Amino acid sequence: MTENPTFPTERPTGCPFDPASGYAALRDREAPSKVSTPAGVDAWVFTRYDDVRTVLRDARLSSRSAPSEHVVVGAELDREVESGQILQVDGPAHRRLRRLLATEFAVKRMEAYRPRVAKLIDEHIDAMLAAGGPLDLVEAFALPIPSLVICELLGVPYADRAEFQARSAVLVSIDLDPEVTWQAMEAINQYMAGLVIAKQAKRDDDLLSRVITRGEELGEELTIEELATIGVTLLIAGHETTANMIALSTLALLREPGQLAVLRSQPELAATAVEELLRYLSVVQFGLFRHVIGEIPAGPATLEAGDFLVAALSAANRDAAVFDNPDELDVTRDGAAHVAFGFGPHQCLGQQLARVELQEVFSRLYTRIPTLRLAVPFEEIQFKDNTLVYGVQSLPVTW
Repeated sequence: MTENPTFPTERPTGCPFDPASGYAALRDREAPSKVSTPAGVDAWVFTRYDDVRTVLRDARLSSRSAPSEHVVVGAELDREVESGQILQVDGPAHRRLRRLLATEFAVKRMEAYRPRVAKLIDEHIDAMLAAGGPLDLVEAFALPIPSLVICELLGVPYADRAEFQARSAVLVSIDLDPEVTWQAMEAINQYMAGLVIAKQAKRDDDLLSRVITRGEELGEELTIEELATIGVTLLIAGHETTANMIALSTLALLREPGQLAVLRSQPELAATAVEELLRYLSVVQFGLFRHVIGEIPAGPATLEAGDFLVAALSAANRDAAVFDNPDELDVTRDGAAHVAFGFGPHQCLGQQLARVELQEVFSRLYTRIPTLRLAVPFEEIQFKDNTLVYGVQSLPVTW
């Protein structure tokens, strides 16, 4: 019996912005392939753009081990899902949570928040210029901006950021002792539960307070546990992905000075550049993990109930059948068709907020500090190869 190939996780030598090199070979095959995953199960891997979109909207898949537990050694793939875990519940339970939260992330509401985001960005650029370089862009800029934004939106005290950022770093790591991960989850859940209880007693003008009220008004009152789980999910997702995108995008642009020059000279391209960098970098680096709950034909193969599946977002976003010269960064490309935010019913709820933040960063940072450059050799940059969200550990810059 032929042993299945190993799920690709290692990026090609010399180009840390490219996805794992094994994806290209899998994408060239006529049908999806089965691979052996670090979690100890075999899974079908979908790497082509059209296939990824097709499977992610299929109701015969469950997201109960989402988003990427296939890369976690010893992951409990069949553990019970908490009722408030919007990333993992399916069907009516998922639609209920999505309905209560969707208004908070609507395009109109996010656009109304844009001036506040721009002000925060300008204040942090002012502080950077006053301090002078070199400094770590992650610590001084990339992490504080989305952390402040999501804290303000949720109603989480920003003074508590050190605690939740430390817990978050543990929870997105894939190679820590499970006991350490469990303790971090317990601690952050307890913290959020205390905050929820306080908001139930005294409502403020923030997302958690409004969701509590909306649930009561609709007769769909959420429990403390559900609200705490929602709060933790939004808090972690709201700063981890955007913070890593800011720093990693900046590094990618510094490595492509021609592209950075185009963006500096035409800051109105910020929105287009954001979509292209989302496609090019695909920071949810190991794809989305799904359980098959009903038979799914897939070309010459048939996926059966009980099988596992991985939708490889980064491979789909480099599919030459959809994107010309997909391995090249082009800030003028119309790359909005990417699947960096996923696809289907579980597509990222906060994608419009992320777009507003990234657009404002791209239109401000590189024009206000036009001589921004690395303060260390590129070879010294350490990448987050062992986390669910790809990025850099730090980004020393000067100007």
